[in-house]
Formats: sequence, C-alpha cells, structure tokens
Amino acid sequence: MRWTVHSEKSLYTDPWLDIRIADVELPDGTHVDHRLIRTPPGAGAVVTDANCNVLLLWRHRFITGSWGWEIPFGKIDEGEDPAAGAAREVEEETGWRPGPLSPLLIVEPTPGISDSVHHVYRADSAVRISDPVDDYESDRVAWLPLADVPQLVARGEIRTGTALAALLYVFGCSG
Repeated sequence: MRWTVHSEKSLYTDPWLDIRIADVELPDGTHVDHRLIRTPPGAGAVVTDANCNVLLLWRHRFITGSWGWEIPFGKIDEGEDPAAGAAREVEEETGWRPGPLSPLLIVEPTPGISDSVHHVYRADSAVRISDPVDDYESDRVAWLPLADVPQLVARGEIRTGTALAALLYVFGCSG
C-alpha cells in the first residue's frame, strides 16, 4: 500500500524548515494534496553517570505551553556528523562535555507530516566545562535518577517524543 508522490511544491522555506504541498496518489488511484514539512536532521544524547543519573533540561515549550524534562537535542549543522552535533548540543545546552558517544536510536517523530530524523546517542559520562552557552534553552539543567524516568513520564514531566523514546529505551535496557 505504497503512496506515490507525483510532485512537490514549496509553500514556505527558511533555514529551519520547508513547508511543501505534494500531489500524492493513494493506492486506490485517488489524488490528494498532502502538506508536509522538510527539516534538517537533529541530534542529541542521553548522558548518564556512574551513579545511574541522567542529564536533563527543564524546558518550557511555548507552542504547547508545557514544561518538561528533555534530553539535550538540536539541529545538526550542514555538513556536521550527527555524533559531533549531539556532542555540541550537550555542551551548548548543559555546560557538560559528554564522554564517548555510541548510537542509541534513530527516531522519526512525526512521519505523517514531516521527514524529521532524530539521531540519539548515549554517553556514560560527562565532564563539567562551563555554564550552558545557550542559557535561554532551559530553566535549569539537572542530573536526575534514571530510576525516576517512569514516574516522570507518568506525571507528564517528560512529554517530547524523542526524549520519551530515548529515556524509556535506556531505562528498559538498564532496569
């Protein structure tokens, strides 16, 4: 049941996104105009320490009006390796330099509307190097017990799809 794309036209473009309309043919032959969003890929990391704590940011998301814990994450710069982008985002957003990164997950958070791809890495250590460079990114940065992740999810304190997938995956593999 593959959909066939006959054409795409950009409606709006900037460095962060490209909003498009596509002429799509459904398996029954019906054509629909489908809106989609093309974005650069993103990268982030789940960083833990020897005491089974995880490095998180407490953020406000103005679009949804919600607060929650998130992993450090952001846009990969053009030509940047995803792992390097993840390490950069951890440093900029938290002030901590992650230890060696290993691939954890690749997440497509909204494939019905966007081609966004999130590369998530894992680090088992970090070294404090400074205050966060991007201090506007979060209200606070904290190390929380990884064991608390299920309760944080249940209370709605971890809400973003990529953070949910990554943190529950790490929790499930360690718990």
